[in-house]
Amino acid sequence: MRTLPGSPVLRLRLLLLLLAGVCTDGYKPVVIVHGIFDGPEQLKTLSLFITKVHPGTEVSVIDLYNNLTSLYPLWRQVQGFRKAIRSIMRKAPDGIHLLCFSQGGLICRALLSTTPDHNVDTFISLSSPQAGQYGDTDYLKKVFPDCVKKAVFEICYNRLGQTVSICEYWNDPHHRSKYVQSNNFLAKLNGDRPHNDMKAWRENFLRIKKLVLIGGPDDGVIAPWQSSHFGFYDSNENVVEMRNQEFYGNDTFGLKALDARGDVSTCVHSGVKHVYWHSNYTVFMSCIERWLT
Repeated sequence: MRTLPGSPVLRLRLLLLLLAGVCTDGYKPVVIVHGIFDGPEQLKTLSLFITKVHPGTEVSVIDLYNNLTSLYPLWRQVQGFRKAIRSIMRKAPDGIHLLCFSQGGLICRALLSTTPDHNVDTFISLSSPQAGQYGDTDYLKKVFPDCVKKAVFEICYNRLGQTVSICEYWNDPHHRSKYVQSNNFLAKLNGDRPHNDMKAWRENFLRIKKLVLIGGPDDGVIAPWQSSHFGFYDSNENVVEMRNQEFYGNDTFGLKALDARGDVSTCVHSGVKHVYWHSNYTVFMSCIERWLT
């Protein structure tokens, strides 16, 4: 039987096509950036979670600075990731979401702060040492097998040490002045050491619409784990939470302003080890999924 224009059958078909377009084309592209000693292979499960729950989503896991090359200087990595992500931004006039794991969360924040024309909607920082790192962990032993955390500053806080990524966010609370003076990445990014680009970087960062911070007490790598929520140790190794941090009070890079807008969301999950954040479906559904629309 021939279907005539305007018939109920044709209208139903058109409606179904329209709804299908809404369901598959209504999601912004998601860009995923891996952590230290990782690469795209480790983030396949996270990518599958996204496309399963939000069919049709364009997911890009950036294939750069993988595995041992993740130890390359962070500003160099930022340049490489910016070039790769910029091409994705250009094809997404409605914006993209940035989902970044561990060290990748610092790379992504630096990218946001130094890119004036970015169109990132939501920045999700998944177990990332946003306020720095200070702990005897398995990851530290991979880089400095014979060092304990109290001695790492002697390696990290010099010109050569600052060419190794982990040193660029090593934040020794017992050697604050050396950190401020010698660190060429985190100290600048957080505004711990003032510089001429602070105002511009702050404006760039505030272009995002939402900041999502995810972490938990059983992480085992991020130390203190509260660094994933911008908390960090004082000189007595007591954890000072985000809103009591100097960079928050002075709003050096826009965190306080973003919080005042109501656009900072934190998610805490216990029982999750560092290497399993991106493959834990409960974490995905409770902390990530709702922001990827």
